[in-house]
Amino acid sequence: MKKVLKSVLVFALVLAAMLALSACGGSKGITIAVPNDTTNEARALLLLEEQGIIKLKSGAGITATVKDIEENPMNIKFNEVEAAQLPNVLKDVDYAVINSNYAIEAGINPVKDSLAIEGSSSAYGNILAVKEGKENTDKIKALVAALESKKVADFIAGKYDGAVVSTVENPGDGFDTSVNYDAIAGEKISVAASPTPHAEILAVVKEILAEKNITLDIKEFTDYVQPNNVVESGEIDANYFQHYPYLEDFNKENGTHIVSAAIIHVEPMGIYGGKQTSLDLIKK
Repeated sequence: MKKVLKSVLVFALVLAAMLALSACGGSKGITIAVPNDTTNEARALLLLEEQGIIKLKSGAGITATVKDIEENPMNIKFNEVEAAQLPNVLKDVDYAVINSNYAIEAGINPVKDSLAIEGSSSAYGNILAVKEGKENTDKIKALVAALESKKVADFIAGKYDGAVVSTVENPGDGFDTSVNYDAIAGEKISVAASPTPHAEILAVVKEILAEKNITLDIKEFTDYVQPNNVVESGEIDANYFQHYPYLEDFNKENGTHIVSAAIIHVEPMGIYGGKQTSLDLIKK
């Protein structure tokens, strides 16, 4: 009799453990792909925490990695992937957290297709960046004024419909009264930019500067390293592709001296479904 009771007890304990494992999602093999660069990985994890999916260690902040996850009740597996490749791996994972610029390039609408999306906080606002010491030159001030124009703000609102949001509070006419435009007429300003949305926005800026006989030379890059390297070397005047936390980390890691000249827009990061169509599987 004792042996029977012992066997029943063992079976009950095993069954309870299996049910508990199933309840926490351990047997479901849920996979979420996140960016593998420091600041964007942290940004993705903070969005997942905001949704109640994970909990990070206290103070993890904008440098958090998957190693800083303190609570993972669904036993989610995280795949760290190069940010630009996230749309390509989306079909192979349950979810992916993707930067809006890469989502747009892949034909994904961040507003309509995301299962959750960041607010439009300027903490991750995309900046115009230049080599330290050049931020107050006439060429750069002319470039900033054009980027902060109503024409650009209207283009962003109309083109991206909330997937990209202007952070400029009081857009101007595109020109800075402190700039001696006659002195820089006939000159060229070169800017390194990612194709979407930055190069598209700069195409509008190019029209504004052309009114003052200034040529904007837009150089497109598809990586996150060379745009800063060519600005640091002086090969190119400015770049427009990154947010400030990324630039700060890049300077620290590479000993570069690049600064923000202006915050222009924000690209809300979103959670997208791959094999899943809702967050129900991973929400507490």
